[in-house]
Amino acid sequence: MARSSGRSGRTGTGAKGRARLRRAAVATAALAVAAPLTLAASGDAGAAETAWAAGMRSIVFARYDTAAPVEDLYTISPLGGTPVQLTHTPTVSDVMPSWSPDRKRVAFLRYGSDGAIDGIWTMAITGGDLKPVPGTQGASDPAWSPDGTRIAYSKPVGSEREIYVTDLDGSPNTRLTTTAEDEYHPTWSPDGGQLAYSRTDGAGHSRLMRIQLSTLAQTPVTLAGFQDWTPDWSRGNQIAFSRVDSTGFTHLFAVLPDGSGIHRITSARANDKSPSWSPDGRRLVFTRGGTDDADPEHLFVVRGDGTALLQLTKTDSHDLEADWRP
Repeated sequence: MARSSGRSGRTGTGAKGRARLRRAAVATAALAVAAPLTLAASGDAGAAETAWAAGMRSIVFARYDTAAPVEDLYTISPLGGTPVQLTHTPTVSDVMPSWSPDRKRVAFLRYGSDGAIDGIWTMAITGGDLKPVPGTQGASDPAWSPDGTRIAYSKPVGSEREIYVTDLDGSPNTRLTTTAEDEYHPTWSPDGGQLAYSRTDGAGHSRLMRIQLSTLAQTPVTLAGFQDWTPDWSRGNQIAFSRVDSTGFTHLFAVLPDGSGIHRITSARANDKSPSWSPDGRRLVFTRGGTDDADPEHLFVVRGDGTALLQLTKTDSHDLEADWRP
């Protein structure tokens, strides 16, 4: 399966739409080359992190490498160690996983280079009992609702992408946004009454938006003119996201739903993207690296204040789109 530089595109079914959604997910990672990293965790601090992580739940993510360029899903402990492979699909890719709130299933995007399989599926955490979600062909970015009854996602409508929500049986398949811009990566508020997502304009800028499901009223969260991607809404009511800042690198930020309190979490000369909050809302797992296929992408964990950085994966692979088990 062909790949463009920096994982900025996909080929196969809906090549234009797939390339656009990947550009939004990685947010111009090809702008810079990551510098060597220094990891924190030693002595008393390391013991504290070990004690914390021992009580936390596993992380699911997608992985590929140059030797096997088809993605599969894996899980890993928040302490790191050897990942456990969930899917084994040599002819199709499994990406963008999302845990169900009851921790029993995972929703994900499955697609094939020949177009034979495309859409959102769910599976048991052991990797079996696969079920397609009807009406989600061409979709991306599945996100399970807090009550476990619905999945939100991004889906193409003509040349644009809009936000939808559906029950697990595919009905009703409800369109929430109607704009001339592209909407990606929905994430649910803790009470299930709102979604945050990223909106991309024709100039390539992206900002965070939120929508009230009862009225469909849409409100900006971040300002126009930035490149803000992949939001994740915590149970503590903060929204983490990736932003390309003035240094040309992609860093993690957090903001309150009303747009106040914005602050930067990471600041290394590296590309940090796709954050996911821990169940207690205190830490984030994210991907670092990935300027091109020769530059590995690894999973890291960091506190919400940017301290206690811990590298989880270290193989010569691309580890993407992690989601922390509720």
